[in-house]
Amino acid sequence: MRLPFRATAIASSAVLFFAATSAFAEPTKVTFVHTNDLDRMEASDGKGGFPALMSIVKAERAAGDHVIFTHGGDAISPSLLSGFDMGVHIVDLLNSAGVDIMVLGNHEFDFGPKVAMERMAEANFPILATNAIDRDGEIIDGAIASWTTRAGDYTIGFFGLVTPDTTDISSPDGVTFRSLDETAREMSAKLREDGADLVVALAHTGIREDLDLVNGGSGIDILLTGHDHLLMSYYNGKVAMMESGSQADYVSVLEVTMDTVESRGKKRFVWAPSFRTVSTVGVAGDPEMSAKVESYLSKLSTALDVEIGTTTTQLDSRRASVRATETAIGNLFSDAIRKGVNADVAITNGGGIRGDKIYDAGTVLTRRDIQTELPFGNTTVKLEVSGAQLVAALENGFSQVEETAGRFPSVSGMTVTWDAKAPPGGRVKAVMVGDSPVDINKTYTLAANDYIAGGGDGYNVLKSAKNLIDPAAAQLMALMVVDYVSAAGKISPQVENRLILVK
Repeated sequence: MRLPFRATAIASSAVLFFAATSAFAEPTKVTFVHTNDLDRMEASDGKGGFPALMSIVKAERAAGDHVIFTHGGDAISPSLLSGFDMGVHIVDLLNSAGVDIMVLGNHEFDFGPKVAMERMAEANFPILATNAIDRDGEIIDGAIASWTTRAGDYTIGFFGLVTPDTTDISSPDGVTFRSLDETAREMSAKLREDGADLVVALAHTGIREDLDLVNGGSGIDILLTGHDHLLMSYYNGKVAMMESGSQADYVSVLEVTMDTVESRGKKRFVWAPSFRTVSTVGVAGDPEMSAKVESYLSKLSTALDVEIGTTTTQLDSRRASVRATETAIGNLFSDAIRKGVNADVAITNGGGIRGDKIYDAGTVLTRRDIQTELPFGNTTVKLEVSGAQLVAALENGFSQVEETAGRFPSVSGMTVTWDAKAPPGGRVKAVMVGDSPVDINKTYTLAANDYIAGGGDGYNVLKSAKNLIDPAAAQLMALMVVDYVSAAGKISPQVENRLILVK
């Protein structure tokens, strides 16, 4: 029986004394089964989802004596159903899956820290967030700083890291994030002082942050990470790192053999990693988990499987497209919100478009399609901005295009000429609002979602703008798009050189 996490931590500490006084230790293999960035319940294109993941986890548990099922964050959002229940169903599924340990991701803060704490209270597994600090200087309520467990004669210590970028890309509202390196060094030392043989950082961090942790002498042995949706394993001879893609399309497995060797009368702990990647293509879903997922999916169908209109042109919402180029679907959404609040111009961020698919010309769109594309529950606001603020917002939008960051803009009511080769902050070369060049001293009305209006994705310049719509009266962005498509019946959005890239 799995102990509640507080009892697990206490039990692990209690056996520490006996481990320290043991004269001999037997070689032991521990298996880490890792997933991350999993917010979709069901399979897509024959892969991923909770039922297949559960089948693989059960198989690994049946094959190994010491199996630890880890989750690298991003769960409660931005799934389709999360737009309605703020991630309650995902925590329920993770409870059923028997996750052993999880770290918070940036998307756990999409509905604010209060909701994050509510979801953590519903979890029957421990959740790490060692560097996530509330206004009182404490770790956010519901999360823990470290967790230890035993495998044979050895103690494994965990701590959790959340990317500080969460401040810009989500809505942590008062939660701050300590330095990754400082936290890692401090916790690695503390866990070893408390008797941990192997130190694992469970993290939701970007690849550059990952490599700094792995190669920078942070003190960790293993980094199990998420955030970039990368499928990778890496070992530099001292530190092992693994990430498992996203949506459980693949499940990453790290087998670690731990042993004690004696040299010149001194005993020394040693360990060695071995990586495996398990594809979920063709994996039969676990029956119990399948039934649970189907129950949740059926609740969505009545409300969402309603046809709203037809697109006569292709729509591309793939991540690489909406975060780097002008797209027809980005134009559609920005047009819908500009018209919805009767604004001069509109900006929406590519990171808010999440379907990651292509809709062929002739596709009949449903409410489900729009909710899938815009799952965050954002509302549309109308801001009063100067031309200078508008240009600054656009500069931010193009500032991290090399990293396919979510701040990349889709626009309406304006044409922007930009240079990807110029340094960030100097990439916007010209802006036309309607038929006239932007006047930096003139006032314009801007439609945007409430997330970027509040400074999300680095749009800090918009935080000081006057909001012309009472937040309590603001309409959901997804509903605004549904109404726009429904009113038209047929839509034909296109890429039409709203974003002109300097060659």
